[in-house]
Amino acid sequence: MGTTFSSHLDQHGAWRRDFAARLKQLADWMREQDLLDDSLAERLRNLEQQVRTDKVMLAFVAEFSRGKSELINAIFFASYKRRIMPASAGRTTMCPTELGWDAELPACLRLLPIETRLHPQALSEWRLLSDAWEQLPLDAKDPAQLAAALQKVVEVRHVTQDEARALGFWHDDAPQDNPRVDADGLVEVPRWRHALINLAHPLLKQGLVILDTPGLNAIGAEPELTVNLLPQAHAVVFILAADAGVTRSDLAIWREHLAVGADASDTRLVVLNKIDTLWDALSTPEQVQAQIDRQRATSADILGLPASCVIPVSAQKGLVAKVTNDTELLMASNLPALELALAQGTLSHRQRILRGAVASGMADLRTASAHALHARRRELAEQMVELKGLRGKNTAVIRHMQARIEQEQRDFSASAARIHAIRSIHLKLLRELLEVLGSAHLRTEMAELTAALRQPGIKLGVRGAYAQTFQRLRANVVRARSMGAEIHSMLESAFQQLNTEHGFSLQVPKEPGLERFGADLDLVERSHMQYLGVGNVLRMAQPAFAERVVRALTARLRALHEGALGEVEAWNKSAAAQLDAQLRERRRNFTRRLEAVERIEQAAAGLDERISEIAAQETRLEAVSRRLAELTSELLDSSRSAHPDAAQQALQKTA
Repeated sequence: MGTTFSSHLDQHGAWRRDFAARLKQLADWMREQDLLDDSLAERLRNLEQQVRTDKVMLAFVAEFSRGKSELINAIFFASYKRRIMPASAGRTTMCPTELGWDAELPACLRLLPIETRLHPQALSEWRLLSDAWEQLPLDAKDPAQLAAALQKVVEVRHVTQDEARALGFWHDDAPQDNPRVDADGLVEVPRWRHALINLAHPLLKQGLVILDTPGLNAIGAEPELTVNLLPQAHAVVFILAADAGVTRSDLAIWREHLAVGADASDTRLVVLNKIDTLWDALSTPEQVQAQIDRQRATSADILGLPASCVIPVSAQKGLVAKVTNDTELLMASNLPALELALAQGTLSHRQRILRGAVASGMADLRTASAHALHARRRELAEQMVELKGLRGKNTAVIRHMQARIEQEQRDFSASAARIHAIRSIHLKLLRELLEVLGSAHLRTEMAELTAALRQPGIKLGVRGAYAQTFQRLRANVVRARSMGAEIHSMLESAFQQLNTEHGFSLQVPKEPGLERFGADLDLVERSHMQYLGVGNVLRMAQPAFAERVVRALTARLRALHEGALGEVEAWNKSAAAQLDAQLRERRRNFTRRLEAVERIEQAAAGLDERISEIAAQETRLEAVSRRLAELTSELLDSSRSAHPDAAQQALQKTA
């Protein structure tokens, strides 16, 4: 049946596991060689964790009846030889559904009741309240049980118009968007607000996370979905119906929730589904293809995308083809072309990010290790010169050297007060920097925006409040970077002085990369400003809805600030650990030198013996240095072997 997105995700997962194991082996070897200080150990652990637990999130967005759930079945769950996600005519997925795997939790379906919308808590807060969710067990090895359990996500309730209004499904000012009222005067609404599927499926265990969203009404009613989850997805697949093209509601979803700038357009993929509805026995294949091409070009033009980003597909025929092993039908469904695009757009992107992290981590490790090895070589060289100078000398000369070493040791100990002063200044500046990025400062900066969002009625000035708040937050990033540069300059001057006075090889690590933090702030602002479009003005007038927006924004900004704080703290540990390591090595060196002189004084044979020991240690250091270069080069080569175009090349061979 050819190469699929699933097979490339398997390969990506296998590479990640192998690479993480190699990183752990490197850390163990460095620990044995006494080259692993606390900072380096933490950085290697973080890199191993990043590689081992890397997630690939795909979000599928569509209006009702576009074949979204069928597409998910065709791409990811065809191996079950049946439909797993509910997919039938009409409305199926009624609530946003996340599929993933967390080994610390049982395989289960967790459902959050729709009534939680009556409370102000954000979805991120509800996730922590396990008692609020209904939980059902799942068995990944039993397709029938699995499919039956997942039917729960299509359940509905019938409520009065007042209840529907309170839940965010009825809007007096937009009657065209309201659900149908039945003969009893009741309105159909989803029974569940959100669904979490924790499933030990092979793809999900590889780190795939699938976000399945329902139509416009549900997307717009959940601010956290639009402003937090969708922007963090590595790719968003927007599904249209081939026979209808871009409808008014499709265009509303695109403009209000999905449209992005040119810099992020590679994260958006449009699927023109149900092309089999255009297959016509009375038309030639060329005529059918021309009709599909016209619909593709028109859709791309309306959405402002290149035609290459719009892929015509028949999910239903693709699923049937995979289940029945019908290669000809699979090619006609064009599903392999979509899987190729997903492999290019998501796995390649994740591999580039991981390779960048690996390259940066290995460069830092090599630099830190080179400094440690250089310091050891220099200490051994000094000892060698010192000991060779004692050949043929009498006891008085040896005792004089012992007294000189002891004086050097006392002078070095006396410098501890100055080193302590350097640490104090460093910590003072660091506390000021951490305060700028801290939660208390964030609350202060958000006070005006929070007040504007919580004011009653139509919020006419809220866009200005957003702009001013994010302007202040960006100013804080600039201020934090300036403070980081000041700390870097102070440490550089202090380290240079210590290097000169004590022969250290201290080097200040590169400043924390807060540029990414600023870019993340820009993304959050864009997603929120987009969300404040005309379609959500009336929703924003509702106090409970506005409170959810406040909480969603706060949760996202808090997470970003915590990430920036982590970067700064890791940088601080790196600088401190480097100084601690060289101070510790110098103290050991004084002890070794004094022990050597004492042994020489007691026996003449001790001098040649000690010189031989030092020569052997120098040889061993050279071997350690070569082995470190080999191990890190192997890791870099391994990261490059996960070539970003591998998926494209393999799929093109089978297309």
